[in-house]
Amino acid sequence: MSAHAAMPGPVRTGSAPRTRLPSALIATPVVIGIFYGFWTASINRRGGDVTAANIGLGLVSGIVIAALGLGLLMIQGRLMREVRGAAFGALFGAGTGFLYAQSGESVFGASMMGALLGGAMFAAAFYVFYTRED
Repeated sequence: MSAHAAMPGPVRTGSAPRTRLPSALIATPVVIGIFYGFWTASINRRGGDVTAANIGLGLVSGIVIAALGLGLLMIQGRLMREVRGAAFGALFGAGTGFLYAQSGESVFGASMMGALLGGAMFAAAFYVFYTRED
C-alpha cells in the first residue's frame, strides 16, 4: 500500500497574523480624506483667496480623517458591534462638527451638530452591524 507524503506548508514563526484589507476598502478612506481635505479648505477660505494656510489645513485634515478611517477599518473586526458603532459615530460626529466649526459657527453649535450627527451615525451603524452579524 503506498501513501503520498504531504509536503509541509510554510511555517510562520514569531509573527502575528496580519490584517489584510482589500484594496477597494483601503481606497474608500483615502478618497473620503481627499474630498474632506478639499471641503475643509474650501469652507475655511470663506470665498476669499486660496492661501497656504487653507491648503495646509486641507492637507492635514484630509490626512487625519483618512488615517483614522483606515485605522478604524483595520481594527473593526476585533470590536464588539456596540463599540464599533460608537467608533464610527464618533469619527463621523467629530468630522462633521469640525467642518461645521470651519464655517464660523460657535464652538457650542458645532459641538451640538457633531453630537447629533454622530449619534445618528451610531444608530445607523449599530443597526447595520446588528442585522448583518450572525
